[in-house]
Amino acid sequence: MKIITFLFLFISVNGFAQSYQEQIAKHRESYKEDFIKDNRSPLKKSDLQNLHFYDADSAYRVSAEVVLLKNEKVFKMPTFNGSSSDYYRYAHINFSLNGKTIQMTLYRSVALASNPTYKDHLFLPFTDETNNKETYGGGRYIDLDAKEIKDNRIEIDFNKAYNPYCAYSDGYRCPVPPEENDLELAVKAGEKLYTGEKKHQK
Repeated sequence: MKIITFLFLFISVNGFAQSYQEQIAKHRESYKEDFIKDNRSPLKKSDLQNLHFYDADSAYRVSAEVVLLKNEKVFKMPTFNGSSSDYYRYAHINFSLNGKTIQMTLYRSVALASNPTYKDHLFLPFTDETNNKETYGGGRYIDLDAKEIKDNRIEIDFNKAYNPYCAYSDGYRCPVPPEENDLELAVKAGEKLYTGEKKHQK
């Protein structure tokens, strides 16, 4: 009986791991396809071979406590081209990752908040100790949806962390991750360094 139970658990865990890896694989295929569909994209189909990712790892998918922030003033988040974009701090999120207790800040874009299609979009830019080594030096982003917050919690999946367009080309207004989202650990999940030649817009 113990052997049967063990086998069942082994198969169940293996099945979960495979299905999660398949889920991330599908997410990344969709991510690549979006570059081809987007007229503003810095990459063409031939460039996609230069995109690289860490292997999917469910340890980097965490459940975070959400603490909504009130009466936050709009501030200007700097971008890599020297301009800025208007955001406000939407919430703090608290969770554990790799044995460390972490707090980050979720942001909401003022421009997107006025667009019915993106009114629930939340922005999680961050930097970590892989930057300039295994990942883009300017940090990475995660997109979230306010509707995903349930019982004051939200799932954060660092396997879905992606590079800003500025990692591939100049000429884009990519927000610089605020210092409060500088993580003192290596997040070995999500997108890695782009290995193609950086493009220059005329």
